Amino acid sequence: METFLMYLLFAVGLVLIIKGGDFFVDAAAWLAEVSGIPHFIVGATIVGFATSLPEIIVSVIAAAQGDVDMATGNAIGSVTANTGLIMGISLLFMPMAIRLKHYFPKIMILMVSIAAVWLFGISGYISFIASIVLVVFFAVFVWENVSSAKKQLARTESETRSEPVIKSVVAKKIFIFIIGCAGIVGGSELLVNYGTAIAASLGVPTRIISLSAVAIGTSLPELVTTVTAIRKKQDSLSVGNILGSNIIDITFVLPPCLLAYGGSLPVSQGTLWLDIPVLMLLSLICFVPTVFTKKFSRWQGLLLLAVYAAYLVYMFAAH
Repeated sequence: METFLMYLLFAVGLVLIIKGGDFFVDAAAWLAEVSGIPHFIVGATIVGFATSLPEIIVSVIAAAQGDVDMATGNAIGSVTANTGLIMGISLLFMPMAIRLKHYFPKIMILMVSIAAVWLFGISGYISFIASIVLVVFFAVFVWENVSSAKKQLARTESETRSEPVIKSVVAKKIFIFIIGCAGIVGGSELLVNYGTAIAASLGVPTRIISLSAVAIGTSLPELVTTVTAIRKKQDSLSVGNILGSNIIDITFVLPPCLLAYGGSLPVSQGTLWLDIPVLMLLSLICFVPTVFTKKFSRWQGLLLLAVYAAYLVYMFAAH
């Protein structure tokens, strides 16, 4: 009976995430339309923050309980899953041309942040000073998005405005947005809790669980948002969500974990010499060609999925 309940709640979480993602993307796309802010910026900020909530919640709780492998593994593993699995799926089904000036600053913030985490981790732990540096990167990310949004709004205001938005419609869309967010976060918690329990019953180590089952579980909001965006042909919203979520996961998940843990966060050798290098490789595959070609191509999606699959196979085979 207990095993049946575990699988049932896992399935309930999946349903909540799928339906929540549907509401979430609709409301976010509407917000972009009426505000005049580009879909990419909405995806990188509002949607990115909301879909990163599971990673923040799970990692901070794990750190407070002293489970450092779960805290750091989930943060790094979620970005790896976002890039290798979710971005791979997005590019496979929805390759797209981009305006490089919108993407380049965020790409640079992400790449520098990943490199910084690796450099700080060489000492064997993430220190308080390191967490301050990551928070600075996060602040730069927020500032860059706010500046971009202001410029876009200034251009929009100089153009012909659409009909006034009815207040009742605004209230309805905000309500749908909140419900969608709640469904994604709540469903993710169910999937993480019971998915981890299922994996643990098979005797899988904490680090591998956190980098695979938990990381993919907490990345499901991004996956559902991406799949929904693909279905609704909102490509900029999808890519913006993934890129924004990755930056938030790297720069804004580890610092509160350090506070919750009550000291410097230890970094395992496996994370330092396997997990972060794989994440860097995936990021290079995803973004470097795009900087030169000004487009995301289908071959990048295929390669991202292949590298991520090989990484998972290696982890479990090595275990």
